[in-house]
Amino acid sequence: MSESPNPQAARDAVVLVNLGTPDAPTAKAVRRYLAEFLHDHRVVALTRWLWCPILHFVILPFRSPRVAKLYAGVWMADGSPLAVHTARLADAVRRQMPEAQVVHAMRYGKPSLRQTLESLDADGVGRVMVLPLYPQYSTTTTASVGDVVDRVFGSSGRARMRADYHLDPAWIEAVAASIRAHWAQHGRGERLLFSFHGIPQRLSDAGDPYAAQCRASCDAIVRALELPEDAAMLTFQSRFGREPWLQPYTDKTLEALGAAGVRDVDVVCPGFAVDCLETLEEIALQNAEIFRAHGGRHLRYIPCLNESPAHAAALAALARRDLADWA
Repeated sequence: MSESPNPQAARDAVVLVNLGTPDAPTAKAVRRYLAEFLHDHRVVALTRWLWCPILHFVILPFRSPRVAKLYAGVWMADGSPLAVHTARLADAVRRQMPEAQVVHAMRYGKPSLRQTLESLDADGVGRVMVLPLYPQYSTTTTASVGDVVDRVFGSSGRARMRADYHLDPAWIEAVAASIRAHWAQHGRGERLLFSFHGIPQRLSDAGDPYAAQCRASCDAIVRALELPEDAAMLTFQSRFGREPWLQPYTDKTLEALGAAGVRDVDVVCPGFAVDCLETLEEIALQNAEIFRAHGGRHLRYIPCLNESPAHAAALAALARRDLADWA
């Protein structure tokens, strides 16, 4: 019996999916990326006849150059931090799972999630387990990944997607261990601030479980650290537009802490699997400046798990367990 021409075909596939990033820190690349991102109905639910003129003639022309400058401030030698760390994380998970074909993809930008899934389908892989790198489920992120999985595989039964892992014990311990390690190296601030990406309040009111899962993750990590409840605070960042988003807001909380005489805070962002513009620029730079401007001294940002061994092991264990349950 001859060997298969594609040695990967018989294996199951695990697809790690992140949000996405521009290809370059330029206005043109950022505009291309934001256009794809903000065209998604899951991200902006306005009717297209109203939203598209606003997007293409107001938001993109003015926002793209400004965002490009922010990306340029955190760009790495190999590319965008999110792209670099996501690829490295996939490599680390791949080493943990030699029995599966592990790849990564982006919901927006490259490598395209849809093209990645279509390629796996054409190659004749076994089952496809999709693992969005969003610990907490939201209709604005995880559900959008599910839309693409459904479009490619339909009801064939060949693909499944994990909805969340916000209380996975190995992930919780990995985050807690990263905080302990940071404290051991840099000292401990007066407050530990958990900053999660926000979503519009109306989505939470309509039943999106994201806010509740962020609270559950925060509480579990605090318990793992054996901290009193008042030693940590939960906040939300990255709001966009004029409507109310999940509160309390990270920047406003830091303003209040600085004004109240708190000198040193530690900020961790466990809703982000890897470091990106929102952590390295918005938190570590912008919000640090806001804190200092209101009386604070040091904002110490605790990096994301990125491609750490504990992170890769936790994700590999999740994927392996999901595949075993599927069988």
